[in-house]
Amino acid sequence: MTTYQGSCHCGGVRFEIDTDEPLGPYFRCNCSLCARKSAVMGAAPRSAFRLTAGDDLVATYTWNTHEAQHCFCKVCGIYTHHVMRGETQTLGLNMACIEGVDVHALGEVPVGNGQAWTLVQDDGRR
Repeated sequence: MTTYQGSCHCGGVRFEIDTDEPLGPYFRCNCSLCARKSAVMGAAPRSAFRLTAGDDLVATYTWNTHEAQHCFCKVCGIYTHHVMRGETQTLGLNMACIEGVDVHALGEVPVGNGQAWTLVQDDGRR
Protein backbone atom coordinates (compact mmCIF):
# COMPACT_ATOMS: atom_id res chain seq x y z
CA MET A 1 0.00 0.00 0.00
CA THR A 2 1.33 3.42 -0.96
CA THR A 3 0.30 6.58 0.89
CA TYR A 4 0.39 9.73 -1.23
CA GLN A 5 0.26 13.04 0.58
CA GLY A 6 -1.01 16.27 -0.89
CA SER A 7 -1.97 19.81 -0.03
CA CYS A 8 -3.05 23.14 -1.42
CA HIS A 9 -0.56 26.00 -1.80
CA CYS A 10 -1.01 27.50 1.69
CA GLY A 11 -1.06 24.05 3.36
CA GLY A 12 -4.44 24.60 4.98
CA VAL A 13 -6.06 21.76 3.04
CA ARG A 14 -4.17 18.48 3.39
CA PHE A 15 -5.08 15.00 2.26
CA GLU A 16 -3.78 11.45 1.90
CA ILE A 17 -4.51 8.74 -0.59
CA ASP A 18 -3.89 5.09 0.35
CA THR A 19 -3.87 2.84 -2.70
CA ASP A 20 -2.02 0.02 -4.41
CA GLU A 21 -2.84 1.55 -7.80
CA PRO A 22 -0.98 4.38 -9.57
CA LEU A 23 -2.72 7.76 -9.54
CA GLY A 24 -3.49 7.61 -13.22
CA PRO A 25 -4.12 7.78 -15.99
CA TYR A 26 -3.08 11.43 -16.07
CA PHE A 27 -5.33 13.70 -18.08
CA ARG A 28 -6.50 17.20 -18.77
CA CYS A 29 -10.09 18.11 -19.45
CA ASN A 30 -11.25 20.76 -21.89
CA CYS A 31 -14.61 21.58 -20.32
CA SER A 32 -15.21 25.28 -19.66
CA LEU A 33 -13.87 25.10 -16.08
CA CYS A 34 -10.95 22.70 -16.49
CA ALA A 35 -9.65 24.49 -19.59
CA ARG A 36 -9.28 27.61 -17.44
CA LYS A 37 -7.44 25.89 -14.58
CA SER A 38 -5.33 23.76 -16.97
CA ALA A 39 -4.45 21.24 -14.26
CA VAL A 40 -2.90 17.86 -14.89
CA MET A 41 -5.25 15.48 -13.14
CA GLY A 42 -4.93 11.95 -11.91
CA ALA A 43 -7.48 9.63 -10.42
CA ALA A 44 -7.90 7.44 -7.36
CA PRO A 45 -10.68 5.47 -5.73
CA ARG A 46 -12.86 7.77 -3.60
CA SER A 47 -12.50 5.28 -0.77
CA ALA A 48 -8.70 5.80 -0.81
CA PHE A 49 -8.95 9.58 -0.26
CA ARG A 50 -8.81 11.04 3.25
CA LEU A 51 -8.90 14.75 4.12
CA THR A 52 -6.45 15.18 7.01
CA ALA A 53 -6.68 18.94 7.57
CA GLY A 54 -8.72 21.92 6.47
CA ASP A 55 -12.21 20.50 6.19
CA ASP A 56 -13.48 23.99 7.06
CA LEU A 57 -11.30 25.51 4.31
CA VAL A 58 -12.61 23.37 1.45
CA ALA A 59 -15.08 25.12 -0.85
CA THR A 60 -16.95 23.31 -3.61
CA TYR A 61 -17.91 24.68 -7.00
CA THR A 62 -20.56 23.08 -9.20
CA TRP A 63 -22.43 24.17 -12.30
CA ASN A 64 -24.60 22.79 -15.09
CA THR A 65 -25.80 19.39 -13.79
CA HIS A 66 -24.13 19.97 -10.38
CA GLU A 67 -22.94 16.37 -10.43
CA ALA A 68 -19.22 17.18 -10.66
CA GLN A 69 -17.95 18.83 -7.48
CA HIS A 70 -14.71 20.79 -7.82
CA CYS A 71 -13.00 21.34 -4.45
CA PHE A 72 -10.56 24.14 -3.71
CA CYS A 73 -9.02 25.94 -0.75
CA LYS A 74 -10.90 29.06 0.40
CA VAL A 75 -7.61 30.69 1.43
CA CYS A 76 -5.23 30.20 -1.51
CA GLY A 77 -7.76 29.18 -4.18
CA ILE A 78 -5.92 26.04 -5.32
CA TYR A 79 -8.05 23.26 -6.81
CA THR A 80 -7.08 20.06 -4.95
CA HIS A 81 -9.57 17.40 -6.08
CA HIS A 82 -12.97 16.81 -7.59
CA VAL A 83 -15.82 14.34 -7.68
CA MET A 84 -16.17 13.38 -11.32
CA ARG A 85 -19.40 13.60 -13.25
CA GLY A 86 -20.61 10.10 -14.02
CA GLU A 87 -18.03 8.42 -11.76
CA THR A 88 -19.26 7.54 -8.29
CA GLN A 89 -16.22 5.49 -7.26
CA THR A 90 -13.39 7.70 -8.62
CA LEU A 91 -11.99 11.02 -7.45
CA GLY A 92 -10.00 13.37 -9.69
CA LEU A 93 -6.79 14.80 -8.22
CA ASN A 94 -4.67 17.84 -9.02
CA MET A 95 -1.34 16.09 -9.53
CA ALA A 96 0.56 19.32 -8.79
CA CYS A 97 -0.77 19.06 -5.22
CA ILE A 98 0.73 15.59 -4.65
CA GLU A 99 4.07 15.68 -2.83
CA GLY A 100 6.98 14.52 -4.97
CA VAL A 101 5.15 14.75 -8.31
CA ASP A 102 6.63 16.96 -11.03
CA VAL A 103 3.78 17.45 -13.50
CA HIS A 104 6.24 18.77 -16.10
CA ALA A 105 8.05 15.42 -16.06
CA LEU A 106 4.88 13.46 -16.91
CA GLY A 107 5.31 14.09 -20.62
CA GLU A 108 2.41 14.44 -23.02
CA VAL A 109 -0.88 14.39 -21.13
CA PRO A 110 -4.02 13.53 -23.12
CA VAL A 111 -6.96 15.94 -23.19
CA GLY A 112 -10.48 14.61 -22.76
CA ASN A 113 -13.41 16.20 -24.52
CA GLY A 114 -15.13 17.43 -21.37
CA GLN A 115 -15.28 13.82 -20.22
CA ALA A 116 -11.70 13.14 -19.11
CA TRP A 117 -12.69 10.19 -16.91
CA THR A 118 -13.39 8.09 -20.01
CA LEU A 119 -9.72 8.08 -21.04
CA VAL A 120 -8.40 4.55 -20.82
CA GLN A 121 -4.78 3.47 -20.58
CA ASP A 122 -3.39 0.96 -23.10
CA ASP A 123 -3.96 -1.88 -20.65
CA GLY A 124 -7.68 -1.05 -20.44
CA ARG A 125 -7.52 0.24 -16.87
CA ARG A 126 -9.44 3.41 -16.03
